[in-house]
Formats: sequence, structure tokens, C-alpha cells
Amino acid sequence: MESRLKVLGHPVHPMLVMFPVALLVVGTLFDIIDAVGGPDFLGEVAYWNISVGLIGGILAAAAGSVDLLAIPAGTRAKRVALTHAAANVAVILLFAAVWVVRLNAEYRAAGGALIAIEVVGVAILGVGAWLGGELVDRLGVGVDREAGLDASSSLRGPAATHRIGDMR
Repeated sequence: MESRLKVLGHPVHPMLVMFPVALLVVGTLFDIIDAVGGPDFLGEVAYWNISVGLIGGILAAAAGSVDLLAIPAGTRAKRVALTHAAANVAVILLFAAVWVVRLNAEYRAAGGALIAIEVVGVAILGVGAWLGGELVDRLGVGVDREAGLDASSSLRGPAATHRIGDMR
């Protein structure tokens, strides 16, 4: 099933996903390092990583929703996609809760309970990412109809594929 939302021939959702994943994971790692005695600035950097990760996550979710709505009902792909979406919405909500607590705090550093929530969020994020890989790699969601090892450039559009002996 080909993606409905593309830029220069490539699906937008996978382009956007890498940023919130990286930012939320690194933000969590920075909070852990800060909590065990790392440099004081890491808590602040982690807070801003989470802030930008949330914005990116919302944009990725919006782009993913376009493809989610196009998946036919009653298919395994739809069930996996709904689980993928639910996991990632849970991640956004968990990190949004952490962000709100830190927004109103005197210091941006996270304590033990907030870090525990972040670690749970990262674990769910891993499951959501795996499900996204299952959608693309196993179920072909978002894959161009003309995909193949010798496909033409996405900037050129579908090319006529004639083989020796073809009478077309």
C-alpha cells in the first residue's frame, strides 16, 4: 500500500519519525546521566530534547494518521497500525506529562519518578518503532507500488520497464 503523504516521492511519516525517537531517547539518557552525577546542564538539555521531541512526535503522528486512515479495515495491517498508533500516542502522553511537571518546576532537572516514566516511555517507544517496522517491512504499508531492486528514481516517476523479448 503506497503512502498517501509524500515529498519528492518519499513518504513523510518515516522522514519525521527519526527525530522524536532520537530526541526522546537521548533526553532520557541525559536525565539518567544527570541523576547519577553528570554535569548539571544535562537536565536542561534533556528537557529541551523532550520539548522538541514532543513537537516532532505530534508532526509524525499527524503524517502517520494520513496513512493509517488509508489502510483497509479488517486487515492485519490495520490492527498492527492501530496498535502502533496507540503505543506512540501513549509515549507522547507520558513525555507530555513529564514535560508539564518540568515546565512548572524551579529546575528543569528530572527526579527519580520522572525518569522512571521516561524509561517506560522509551520502552513503549521501542515497541511502537518495532510495530512501525513490521508495517513497512513485513506488511508493505507506505511502500511504493513500483518498488524493487531496479526501480527508477522517485524524482523521475515510474519508468517503463521493458525486457528483451517484450512485445509491448
